[in-house]
Amino acid sequence: MLNIPKLKYTNTQNFFLMAGPCAIEGEDIALRIAEKIITITDKLEIPYIFKGSFKKANRSRKDSFTGIGDEKALKILERIGKEFNVPTVTDIHESTDAAMAAAYVDVLQIPAFLCRQTDLLVAAAETGKFVNVKKGQFLSAGSMKFAVDKIIESGNNNVILTDRGNTFGYQDLIVDYRGIPEMRSFNVPVVMDCTHSLQQPNQASGVTGGKPALIETIAKAAIAVGADGLFIETHDDIKNAKSDAANMLDLTLLEDLLKKLIRVRQSIL
Repeated sequence: MLNIPKLKYTNTQNFFLMAGPCAIEGEDIALRIAEKIITITDKLEIPYIFKGSFKKANRSRKDSFTGIGDEKALKILERIGKEFNVPTVTDIHESTDAAMAAAYVDVLQIPAFLCRQTDLLVAAAETGKFVNVKKGQFLSAGSMKFAVDKIIESGNNNVILTDRGNTFGYQDLIVDYRGIPEMRSFNVPVVMDCTHSLQQPNQASGVTGGKPALIETIAKAAIAVGADGLFIETHDDIKNAKSDAANMLDLTLLEDLLKKLIRVRQSIL
């Protein structure tokens, strides 16, 4: 299990969970969502990491929501970590983001499109924080060994890999579940991103679509083939969410889903 400070239930046989809203939209919303998720994960004894992007840099349109301000959002993540005593994770997009974000969160996440950016990986590694690298939609699972090597060779063994599907045509993604055991062979925890893997990018509107009805399917299959953790973006007011509303899980569905996944996990142990 991950040795992240504040991570509870480290002796459990459950998978761990990274979950939260796509982006930090405001303090009240983030705290409310965090509290609801933590109530569920504590009840089910699932190790939990709160997720929220302090900045959204990869947007289709210039008028898309990008954030409420870097420092303001990072301070909200810091407050959640301290108030609820849980680790937190956020994306970074540039090398200069690494040290800044590391002062507030426990895990730095490398977006899929940036997983080959050597300077970014090295900067994240040098903070000493856990580094979660999302597999590029354009890469094989085996290719992620090079991302792992870059971080470890920079003096940091705290690496997580996350699958989020592979590009299929111009407007869809598919998941090749052979990649989960292949990436686990690198001796790092492997996570399945159950929401971004259901995105439908490059829509004519400039707003990414999604298939959230299949989140349960993606998650069950990932646990069945041995995923160590799951990544799920969730919101309690999806219709008003400012980012990735089309593929997030309604928070009211989370507890029932996790109960089903625990049963899947128990069946393969």
